[in-house]
Amino acid sequence: MDIKTASALRRLRLVSTPEAVSFLLLLVCSVLKRTTDFNAVPVVGAVHGFLFVLYVLFWLDAWNRAKWSFQTAAFYFALSVLPTGGFFADRRLRRESEDALIASRAREKGVVGA
Repeated sequence: MDIKTASALRRLRLVSTPEAVSFLLLLVCSVLKRTTDFNAVPVVGAVHGFLFVLYVLFWLDAWNRAKWSFQTAAFYFALSVLPTGGFFADRRLRRESEDALIASRAREKGVVGA
């Protein structure tokens, strides 16, 4: 894995958790809006929208650089539209980037089968 691919995966990881948190906050604010006089939906919705757009941009970059299959890319996109999907995306992306880094280091050292 080259440095640009690792950076693309890291950026996607960094935005996945805040995007998931903002989605959950938006759901809570939506319930509060309908049950109380509290209305933070416009603010939380704008923050979530911004983070979702960042997630999609970083997802496209990671898809391009990591050469994911369509199924893998669709899986990560589906995680972005599920309320807690960003947490799962973060864990899986961390594992994927660590595995790729280990394989890259093994190739550099000339280990057979890496």
